[in-house]
Amino acid sequence: MSEDAAVPQRRSPSVTELLTAWCAGDESALAQLTPLVHNELHRLARRQMRNERVGHTLQTTAVVNEAYLRLVDLTRVRWQDRAHFFAMAARLMRHILVDYARSHAAAKRGGEVFSVSLDEAAVMSAEPSTDLVALDDAMEALALLDARKSQVVEMRFFGGLTVQETADALGVSPETVMRDWQFAKKWLLRELSNRDER
Repeated sequence: MSEDAAVPQRRSPSVTELLTAWCAGDESALAQLTPLVHNELHRLARRQMRNERVGHTLQTTAVVNEAYLRLVDLTRVRWQDRAHFFAMAARLMRHILVDYARSHAAAKRGGEVFSVSLDEAAVMSAEPSTDLVALDDAMEALALLDARKSQVVEMRFFGGLTVQETADALGVSPETVMRDWQFAKKWLLRELSNRDER
């Protein structure tokens, strides 16, 4: 018997386990968590920025770093699991991009606003593009109407979570997520179309 065979293999803690430990005050859990979530945070940021205009001055790494700093600063959040963490990351990235778009547009006094494609395959509609600020405004209006439906869009569209991950994060069935998803897509498309007609 080799020496390696006698040593039991240690299982690496999951993202959920590390989040729980971090919430309990274990700072070393945060150090272990960082490399595990780094690539996923970059994927989320790339997904959210893929339809930004060419020459966009805010880079993916800057979005990831800002989102990470904001996530680490969230001391009152009781992380439920991996899906909850990435749903919150998606929300923060959305707000970072919207804040940047609003400040950039204000600096240019109504100049160009960054746009996000909403093609049906990605989520919303066959419309060629809708600006990020308008989408954020529509999301806020949807949240006032039905917060969970807004969260479903945020997790699925902005966060790239699966139906099951979204259901787990919200504590509902996958069927409920799909119903919310269908309703929210139609509602947002109508809201954005009405805005374009004004």
